[in-house]
Amino acid sequence: MSKNEKRLLGAAAVGLGALGAGELIAASRGGSLLDEVGRLAVDYAPLTVVEETVARAGRHDKEVTRYGSLAGAVAAAAGLSTLPQRLRTPAALALGAGAGALSARQANQSPAALVGSAAAAGLLARGLRRPPTGFAGRFLWAAAGAGFLAGAETLLRRADREHRERVRRVGPMGAHQPIPDDGFGLEQGLSPLITPATKFYVADVNSRPPRIDPRQWRLAITGKVAHALRLSLPELAEQAEEFDAVMVCVHNTAGSGRAGNARWLGVPLTKLFDHALPESGATRLVTRASDGYTISLPLEPLRTGEWPGYLVIGMNGEPLSPEHGFPARVFVPGIYGQYTGAKWLTELELADDSHVDYWIKRGWPQEPLWVRPQARIDVAATGSPGSGKCTVAGVAWAPPHGVAGVEIRIDETDWIPVELGAELAPAAWRRWRTIIDLPPGSHTIAARVTSRSGEVQDAQTRPPYPLGPGGLHTVTVDA
Repeated sequence: MSKNEKRLLGAAAVGLGALGAGELIAASRGGSLLDEVGRLAVDYAPLTVVEETVARAGRHDKEVTRYGSLAGAVAAAAGLSTLPQRLRTPAALALGAGAGALSARQANQSPAALVGSAAAAGLLARGLRRPPTGFAGRFLWAAAGAGFLAGAETLLRRADREHRERVRRVGPMGAHQPIPDDGFGLEQGLSPLITPATKFYVADVNSRPPRIDPRQWRLAITGKVAHALRLSLPELAEQAEEFDAVMVCVHNTAGSGRAGNARWLGVPLTKLFDHALPESGATRLVTRASDGYTISLPLEPLRTGEWPGYLVIGMNGEPLSPEHGFPARVFVPGIYGQYTGAKWLTELELADDSHVDYWIKRGWPQEPLWVRPQARIDVAATGSPGSGKCTVAGVAWAPPHGVAGVEIRIDETDWIPVELGAELAPAAWRRWRTIIDLPPGSHTIAARVTSRSGEVQDAQTRPPYPLGPGGLHTVTVDA
């Protein structure tokens, strides 16, 4: 190993040790330096990088972001060792100060990440004055860093468990009425009519959900209103009603799992507007999360009820879990989650058109994107060998109008209709199934849905950015 390689390896070990120490200090105060670095990466990375990460990582995007942040921080520390000796200390301190300052831009920023960042920068500067060159020295720095990181993760997971328990003690959020049967019962491999919260997809820009005290939380309704409001969870629950709807991520390509069906508990936004009384200059509803993240929607269709929107506080009879936005989120059935899925809300602000949202700054269209009708194949199972019988089943959605029909096609032949389960609600997904006869060999099966508005699922394969995904879900089976 060359001298330069030893120096880089030693500096990387110092970086791991310094980062681990900073993370442990931040975790002892309830925060995470790594999570803040990950959020910075999401906020400032080119949109093409973000889209590629989501596409390739799937539901593991948060883990990829977290470990990528760790690797990037260690690589940055190694890079600092290539600077002249006199510049290493100020560069390390500047790096820590910059990360801390960028993290502090968030509305709910606690001192935890700032303190952790300062400690990591100081330790890094000290270690880079003379990076270890021997195996023992490098090993001690790296082992200490790994141990610190493990300890920090233990603290953070314990804090997350305690927060979930506080949320659970809020009590039921819904009538707990039995879920209606769509007539299909339990079909092995077929998605349930209602997606359990633990199986529901999670998509947001944070590596870890914030911990919000349900006793202290209030939803503020501000801006261009005649009556500003501050409402607690019990006050909101008094006005809430249950509704069934599918929520779909804009990154849900054909056949993927970024969609789920739930029984939600929410306050119709029209009720909140009736209390707050929007002023004439209000044209946008800005939904603001605890970290300052915003999504806005045009006010007029929400105010008139043309777009039925809700301030959601419950899911499947329980409070929203931290991952799904506790204590509240806004949901407009039929609009992709990227435009209506702001979680951990603290404020609804009625504003004018001058407000610019998080994703609009990143290049996405300003006007909301409506969910494209989509059918997914969950089951394509042949029976006994040589029988030729194949069960095909799945789910389909076309909110807000509802599913009119689902068809499948075998090997580019004609489309044939399938049996539909009973409809839970027009905005909810609908299960479907059929049994087909297949000749021996390999066969391709595709599915498509038609909405009650007459829209047929778009067959053209298209990436999510910038107008939402297109294409048919297709599977191959052997008969």
